Amino acid sequence: MHLGILQTGHVPTEVASTDGPYATLFRKLFAHRGFSQTLWSVVDGEFPSGPEAADAWLVTGSKHGAYEDHAWIPPLEDLIRAIREAEIPLVGSCFGHQIIAQALGGTVEKYAEGWSVGRTQYKVGDQTLNLNAWHQDQVTQLPDGATVHASSDFCANAIVAIGPRILTTQPHPEFANSVIESLIDLKGDAVEPDRLAIAKTLLSEPNDNRLIADWLADVLEGADATKPRDFSQ
Repeated sequence: MHLGILQTGHVPTEVASTDGPYATLFRKLFAHRGFSQTLWSVVDGEFPSGPEAADAWLVTGSKHGAYEDHAWIPPLEDLIRAIREAEIPLVGSCFGHQIIAQALGGTVEKYAEGWSVGRTQYKVGDQTLNLNAWHQDQVTQLPDGATVHASSDFCANAIVAIGPRILTTQPHPEFANSVIESLIDLKGDAVEPDRLAIAKTLLSEPNDNRLIADWLADVLEGADATKPRDFSQ
């Protein structure tokens, strides 16, 4: 399967030097699934010819806000809507989660209660998963037809399906703990000290990235995104 990656930001140089840019992070995340991939850096004005340029699509994270005034955001939203209309699978991580929701009628805002950083517990039905987060912005109003699959105490709309072909995640399944450690060193001054301290204590704890990787990959390969996921098996 050919995965098209829509890059909406650049991994900081210090992170890229150790863990890789977004293309590498997602190649590692889906390595066991054997996807080929092509990256279009939409943040730099590089866009595919249209939805049919790949079998499935992924929108990356970004330092930017979905609500900000950047020349590349309106055409990206147009492309997202065209991908949905073509019924081609689409997934998104963090900013990708937010811009997909916004493009399809939802609302994204800077959350008044601050940041979610590092290993975070998410409720998925009756189950609990641990995933790495790094965000202040959140989807505060869902698009019509959205299904919430996962929430945390801090983020109500953490993993969301928008119809059967779209699945998005506010946390970063592509971020290993080493990425969070680097981001704490680089950007930790912006985060509330108590939350930063907790994140530091959890850097050695395991996460459930692989479980979310398989969920996303299944949707990219055509599974119904609206169906609940059972991680107990």
